[in-house]
Amino acid sequence: MGPAGREPTGELAGRDANDLIATARAMSRPLAMVVVTCLLLAVGLADTAAQPDCVTIEDFSKAKVGEFPTDWKPRKDAGKDVYRVAEEPGLRFLHAAARGLGIQAAKQHEWDLGAYPVLAWSWRPLGFPKGSDERESKTNDSVLAVYLLVPYSRIRGPNAVKYVWSEKVPVGTRLNSNMGLTQVRVLRSGAPEKKGEWVEERVNVRDDYKKYFDVNETPKPAGIAVLTDSDDTSSMAQGDYANFRACRQ
Repeated sequence: MGPAGREPTGELAGRDANDLIATARAMSRPLAMVVVTCLLLAVGLADTAAQPDCVTIEDFSKAKVGEFPTDWKPRKDAGKDVYRVAEEPGLRFLHAAARGLGIQAAKQHEWDLGAYPVLAWSWRPLGFPKGSDERESKTNDSVLAVYLLVPYSRIRGPNAVKYVWSEKVPVGTRLNSNMGLTQVRVLRSGAPEKKGEWVEERVNVRDDYKKYFDVNETPKPAGIAVLTDSDDTSSMAQGDYANFRACRQ
C-alpha cells in the first residue's frame, strides 16, 4: 500500500488521538448546553400541554337534584327556593324560578385569572320578567345574569362584572349599579332562536374587569354568582345555568 494508504503509527497516532479527545471535550460543553436547553423546552412544553384548556368551576354533577347546591350561598335564605338543581339527559344544571324576588346565589371559587382569563358557561331563558328593562331602576329585572366577583370591601361588598340576558336592552349596552361597584354588560337580548335551547358563552372577564374598573393589575377572583330576578316588576322569571368553567381562551 502506498503512502496515502498507510495508517498512522507511533507518535503520530498518539498525537492524532489526543487531538480527537481535545476536540471532543471542546465540543462537549456547547453540545451539553444544547441538550439541556432542549430538555428544558421539552419539559416546559409538556407541562403546558398537561394543563387543561378549561378547568371546572361548577357543573353541578355532585349536587342533589331538587335541592339548592350545598357549596353555593344565597344572599338571603329565601333564595334557596329560587335556585334548585335539575337534570335532563346528559346534563345537570341550576334552575332558577323567581316570583317577585331578586336574590343572588354565589359560589366561592378562586383561580388564576392570568392563566385562565375566560369565563365560560351555558344558559337559557325560559320566561322573561314582564315589562323588564335593565336601563330603568323601576324595571331592573333580568331573566339571567352571571357575575364575576372580585374582593373589594367588607362593608360595601365586592367589585363585580355582571353579564345579562335582557329581554329588550340592546346587546353591548353598558350599565352600572351599586354605586359603580357592579359594571353591567348586556350579552344577549331577546328570546333565543329556538325556545329551550342552551346557549354557550365565552367571555374574557379579565380584560372586561380591567377595562371597566380602569386598572392595570389582573385581579384575583373570589367567585361567581347568578341572579334571576323579578322583584322590580313584581312578576315571574325563569331560566337555567350550567357548566361554569375557567378557560385559557
